[in-house]
Amino acid sequence: METPAATAERPQRIDYSQTLTPRQKKFTLAGVLLGLFLAALDQTVVATATPRILQELKGIDLLAWVSTSYLLASTAMVPIYGKLSDIYGRKPVLLFGIVVFLAASMLCGTAGSMEALVFYRGLQGVGAAALTSTAFSVPADLFVPAERPRYQGLFGAVFGLSSVIGPYLGGLLTDGPGWRWVFYVNLPLGLVATLFILWQMPRLNSGLQSKVDYLGAAMLLLAVVPLLLGLTLDKTLHPWASAEIVGLFVASAVGLALLLVVERVAPSPIIPLELFKNPIYTLICSISLLQGAFFFAVILFLSIFMVNVLGVSATQSGTALMPMTLAIVVGSMASSVIVQKLGHYKVPIMVGLALVAIGISLLTVMDVDTTLNGVRLRMVIIGLGLGPCMPLLNLGLQISVPFEKVGVATASRQFFQQLGSTAGSAVLGAVLTSTLTASLEANLAPIRKKLPTEVAAQFDVSAMKHGGPRQEGGGESLSIGQRMEAGVHARFEAQRSVFRKGLLEDDPAAMHALRTDVRLPKEFQAMVEPGALEAVVERQAQARLKVLDEAARAHDVASWKSIADDPATPPAVHDTLTQVDLASLKDDAARAAFLESLKPGIAEGKPLMMKAANERLYKRAMEGIDAVEKGAVVEAINTGEELDGAVKKSFAHSVTTIYRMSVPLVLLALLLMFFVKELPLRKTNLAPAPAAEGGA
Repeated sequence: METPAATAERPQRIDYSQTLTPRQKKFTLAGVLLGLFLAALDQTVVATATPRILQELKGIDLLAWVSTSYLLASTAMVPIYGKLSDIYGRKPVLLFGIVVFLAASMLCGTAGSMEALVFYRGLQGVGAAALTSTAFSVPADLFVPAERPRYQGLFGAVFGLSSVIGPYLGGLLTDGPGWRWVFYVNLPLGLVATLFILWQMPRLNSGLQSKVDYLGAAMLLLAVVPLLLGLTLDKTLHPWASAEIVGLFVASAVGLALLLVVERVAPSPIIPLELFKNPIYTLICSISLLQGAFFFAVILFLSIFMVNVLGVSATQSGTALMPMTLAIVVGSMASSVIVQKLGHYKVPIMVGLALVAIGISLLTVMDVDTTLNGVRLRMVIIGLGLGPCMPLLNLGLQISVPFEKVGVATASRQFFQQLGSTAGSAVLGAVLTSTLTASLEANLAPIRKKLPTEVAAQFDVSAMKHGGPRQEGGGESLSIGQRMEAGVHARFEAQRSVFRKGLLEDDPAAMHALRTDVRLPKEFQAMVEPGALEAVVERQAQARLKVLDEAARAHDVASWKSIADDPATPPAVHDTLTQVDLASLKDDAARAAFLESLKPGIAEGKPLMMKAANERLYKRAMEGIDAVEKGAVVEAINTGEELDGAVKKSFAHSVTTIYRMSVPLVLLALLLMFFVKELPLRKTNLAPAPAAEGGA
């Protein structure tokens, strides 16, 4: 514990909780919350517009970098802004962040390529880091610890509200004036926030004389940026053991070592290492690291489960998160009221973490029979648990450190949380990939053995792992069975087209395809061989003459008339046959001469006979195709259902494996929270922070 003499000698920052009026505090808080809402809303709005951005700018290889560049910049800059705000005050840092963020938003809206958009998004991250790191420190400036719980819940509510409004606003803007307006919409919000801050917010200057630790800031960037790059780069292109990833991790380790050396001797370090001697600070930062990992796991992998196991659309999967965000708002606000009344924050945090553990444990038992409402119920439980964590962890951390270091300490907690999100997504994502591959191999192998080679190739593990068991089509989600059925219909329709072109339209290429198609019966292939149908028509012509000869001999009027009225009989031959008197053809010579006179007319009618022969052959082929198609459709549906079930089972197993790995993270956070010493909510900011004593 610090001695009274040490406390008296330690410089104290200005206590704005005592110098500002309630009106100034409220307007300042409103401006800060608007700035925070601006940064939080941007993430959800941009995510909705991403498909349209990709469609216009054509840069799928850089798609991940639209968010990665923002994440790199915002995470790396958070501790730096926290320290700068402690030195120069919150207001200038906050205004700087808003200006950079709005300027970058304008540039994003004018981006003409994915490369430009990625760069401008990085600038946005630089501005957003100032907004978020400063915003969470402002309550400590405006209110004494005993008053802060009343306002801390508002910060969680802002994130929850942005998560609900963002997707809808992004959809409206993207489908309306265009995707560029998801960036332009930041301008009016940012201007309002700026006016609030300029109008009412005091400088919130520390009143302390310190130098900026430029070397420490450089070493921090050297430690953090390569680490984040190593974690976020696509591991299919850059495996964990590749020279690029190993090199980045080595560079990060060198940067961390240099950072520790520099910060030990810096008069005003970016990250004061003595803070880590405080068990409360160290424990809460550790809890924040874990919280970032398991919270991101819930968000990221739930959508994978929703789309690939429950078969809902991407939009519907997004709505499943809405109950959680609303529950976060409720949990955040309710816990703030409870802490304000009771004066204890540790139990609400532990209850919240326990609820999160229960909720994620329920996620581990999800399977292919889980319903959408069942998922929503789990999200509500998790949201109610997460609600108290962020604001109350900030509260516990802020009252445990010296007042003049509140900014850098709060920013550090946020930094560790974002670092946990990045590391968690990378590690758990790698686990998902390996688990999913093994599960798909095991579940698909017996089914693929029953499929023809060319069909089985369409459902190999890599295709199913990246495409999932369902794809969007016509605005609806299609199962594997439906896709296979559609494929069967398409395949047979293509075959019908070849028959139609070959037999009815006399297409040489189509006829060649029919003659070389080994799947067709040999007798049919014989019929489409060159000259085969001509020979058939010639035999038919000779058969007609024979029928006429026999009909004339026997004076068989009905048989004679059947030939005359046959549609394939040329009109001239028809007229001759209907006008002749059968009685005049009893004489063998007269009959032979008459039949000989018909031959030129019958020869002229052979094209009609060829056409009729082709039509008959086409009709027979269609009847055969229809019969085969029915059986193929039934087989495709049955096989598709088996494949669909196997893939769903694989995705369910893989995602729940991630959640099983997340449960220990929550329990570890709960255990660490047990050892966090709860400090009284003092009624003054200038009371000395406790010494490095943890304990429950």
